[in-house]
This record gives sequence, C-alpha cells and structure tokens, in this order.
Amino acid sequence: MDPDALAKAFVEHYYTTFDSNRAGLANLYQEASMLTFEGQKIQGSPNIVAKLTSLPFQQCQHSITTVDCQPSGPAGGMLVFVSGNLQLAGEQHALKFSQVLFINTVVQTLSKIEW
Repeated sequence: MDPDALAKAFVEHYYTTFDSNRAGLANLYQEASMLTFEGQKIQGSPNIVAKLTSLPFQQCQHSITTVDCQPSGPAGGMLVFVSGNLQLAGEQHALKFSQVLFINTVVQTLSKIEW
C-alpha cells in the first residue's frame, strides 16, 4: 500500500477511535510505545490509554487538516505529522492541535519449546 494512503487510513482510524472510544486505542500501542504529553513521558499501552481516558474532556471531535508522512527505518516504519482542529463539547471555538506519530510494524513470532 502507498505510504501516504496507509498514513491517512491509520490517522482516520486513530482519531475516529479517540473521539468515540479512547480505550479502543489500546491495541495500537505496545509495551515499548511512548507517549509524551505536555512534557510527561508515558510508556506502555495500559499507561497510555489510562492517560488518554483521564483527559479532562470526554467528548470531542477531531477535524484533520494535514497528514504528512515520511518512511523511516529499514523495518517499514513511518513518521507521521498530523494537524487539525479539536472541537470540545460545549465550547464555541475549536482548538488547533498537532501530533507526531511513529508507526512501526510489529513482527510476532511463535516458537515451540519442548522439554
């Protein structure tokens, strides 16, 4: 798949899920995943989801303006820059936001150990 199309599809899925069910983002993060939010570094899927679900606003709507991606690394990762507007429930004016995501493939192997 074209990297730009893949990045746009991922971003659409990510923010649609963020807006409707933040806990549903858990499967997009791994134990080594890192979220830096306003200077605070948060590692691991459960901790990241806990942070996202504890944000002071529960209802929001993202409107994406730009999605720029750059292939990164030999394993097929991508660096994605996203910008847009964030409309919080009950607020008249939308906030501007930007976020950088590093999307990486995860290779899982199964091995059988015999005793």
